[in-house]
Amino acid sequence: MLNIAMLSDWHVHSDGYAHEFMSMDDAKVTCVWDEDPERGSIWAKELGVDFEPDLDVLLARKDVDAVSIGTPTAMHPEVMIKAARAGKHIFTEKVMALNVADCDQIAEEINKAGVKFVISFPQRSWGRYIYIKNLIDQGKLGKVTVLRSRDSHDGAVRNWLPDYWYDFKQTGGGAMMDLGAHPMYLSRWMMGKPKRINSMFTYVTGREVDDNAVCTIEYENGATVIAETSLVSGNNPQMFEVYGTKGLVLCRDKEILVKLEGDKEFHTPEIPADDIKPTRKFVEAVLYDRPIDIGLKEARDLTELMEKAYQADREKREIGFDD
Repeated sequence: MLNIAMLSDWHVHSDGYAHEFMSMDDAKVTCVWDEDPERGSIWAKELGVDFEPDLDVLLARKDVDAVSIGTPTAMHPEVMIKAARAGKHIFTEKVMALNVADCDQIAEEINKAGVKFVISFPQRSWGRYIYIKNLIDQGKLGKVTVLRSRDSHDGAVRNWLPDYWYDFKQTGGGAMMDLGAHPMYLSRWMMGKPKRINSMFTYVTGREVDDNAVCTIEYENGATVIAETSLVSGNNPQMFEVYGTKGLVLCRDKEILVKLEGDKEFHTPEIPADDIKPTRKFVEAVLYDRPIDIGLKEARDLTELMEKAYQADREKREIGFDD
């Protein structure tokens, strides 16, 4: 049995992760800590577990083997380093940290402690993206020239996100830092190493952080990636397109059309089943030594993209990954 402490209900996915863990036969949520004691106390009562207002005391508890981190992103380094030094395995919401230097410091402590680390990249578990990744790796699309990924919702115009979602000191960014993480980590997974990046972030609702954002990235394999995200676009399908010299894939939500070299028209392929969710990957990594495919390296790769993306927008110039 893996005993898990939930660290903060700040993130909008924290409660979902708690219930995913609680639904497993070999995992148990034992307690809650929150940087906002009132919020944490209410959440602990809802989950039916202890609330512990002192993080150090919680990390010393014998019924805590692991932690699930949903604190403000800016707090991740402090909380993760404390957890690692206490010998606790770490599951975290994206992103790992706001800059690569912090990621490296966190990784050093995790490796020193010998604990497991898994980050929540849920879309890497989706069957449709596993299928597209395999097409690319098998060369069936030829040389990929363009990958376009768009993920959006209307949280900023309909105000269903919490107010602190737009607090730069807590989040380090807006639409691209949050929802844009999905196009970013998917493109990094499929395309390899990035070479240079440009960004254009806008502020449709006039808040402190971006709510509408586009990045263009050249990868070392020669492909151009267009990563689009928005918190001000309602009723938009999720789009994922890959164009190559021998074929293309058009994905609109769960609908996929493929046309490969020699095909006269598009066809709908058979898509593999989804892989298990990140929370399950974490539990199995800790208890059964399952290999981790969304770990420290993948987390650092995403932070590197985000750090460069925000630098590119801030400085209004192209940023190289060797800069």
